[in-house]
Amino acid sequence: MENVFNRLEERGYIEQLTHPKEIKELFGKQSVPFYIGIDPTADSLHVGHFVSLMVASHMQKCGHKPIILVGGGTATIGDPSFKNDMRKMLSREELNHNVESIKKQIEKFIRFEGDNAAILVNNADWLLDLKFIDFVREIGSLFSVNRMLSAECYKQRMETGLTFFEMSYMLMQSYDFLYLYNKYGCKLQMGGNDQWSNIIGGVELIRKIGKEDSFGLTFKLLTTKEGKKMGKTEKGALWLSAEKTTPYEFYQYWRNIEDSSVENVFNMLTFLPIEKIQELCSYQDEKINESKKILAYEITKLIHGEEEAKKAEEASNALFKGQGSLTHMPTIKLDDPNISILDAIILTGIVSSKGQARTLIQQGGIALNHEKISDINYVLSPSDFTDGYAILKKGKKIFYKLEN
Repeated sequence: MENVFNRLEERGYIEQLTHPKEIKELFGKQSVPFYIGIDPTADSLHVGHFVSLMVASHMQKCGHKPIILVGGGTATIGDPSFKNDMRKMLSREELNHNVESIKKQIEKFIRFEGDNAAILVNNADWLLDLKFIDFVREIGSLFSVNRMLSAECYKQRMETGLTFFEMSYMLMQSYDFLYLYNKYGCKLQMGGNDQWSNIIGGVELIRKIGKEDSFGLTFKLLTTKEGKKMGKTEKGALWLSAEKTTPYEFYQYWRNIEDSSVENVFNMLTFLPIEKIQELCSYQDEKINESKKILAYEITKLIHGEEEAKKAEEASNALFKGQGSLTHMPTIKLDDPNISILDAIILTGIVSSKGQARTLIQQGGIALNHEKISDINYVLSPSDFTDGYAILKKGKKIFYKLEN
């Protein structure tokens, strides 16, 4: 049995561990039931969940049993960790819809059949029926408010006002771990490093009731060289849903990441062997762009399938090399070719207001058919549409096809 600890460490996933020596030994001895949690606050996963699912996949491939917890219960509160404002409260109906939608995305990473098959659970099944007095007596009494308030995850909310409702999130997540420990023998909770305080809460809760085999592990978040989270686009989050982020946009995001991030992303978001990754990342200057194409293709194939990855690659080559078809690039169908450039920009979703569109043009950030637009009052005409389409470009990397 391969010790998955070595694999996770080699690929740069591991950030923090509650009991490093014990966890490494445990991975080498037996199959470990572990869980990762996903709050269904949207009807799609985004790139922030991507790392969690990759880690779970590596764990399963090395013989460990994943428990994927979908937080239909905790999402009714919303995790306040590192948030400036209280999250929007979702209805039961919205949460149930989101849970069903993201199940299909999870299945691209995790097996729910065969050896060490994964289990999908929803904490709404046990949290929503809890009785308040019983819960605070049995669970709340084991938590120190002073210690909770010192947790890093709450500090940003202390200035704007942290509600008791939100503070209870840590208790709920900790109780999840205890519930899974008792029902499924779950010994390990894993999550991004922004979940460290919540994970410690669960590990300590189990140990306070006399058990000594609960553990926590966090993994690194994908960041740029400036330390900012990766996965933000012009339209917001980089979603794993083709309806929210098209395969072409998804491909282009990874195709255009900074050179210094290529090796880290290869390690964390693909299954390519380390030796192959090291070879691809040894290239310099222009040649590293060829590695980025492989990276974008591999990640898009993993999320959207090989056919969509090929289409995205073909559209990208058509734009940047003049080879291939533009069929699969983001396309906006116009009712009238005589549309103002401001309205065309808004239709693509690049920005949401005419004021923002004007600023983009004034800053030289918009081109039509590779010609920079400087006139904020420009109106497109049929002559702009060669072969029935025009190409609207923002900056160097964002393209939209406008069809007449």
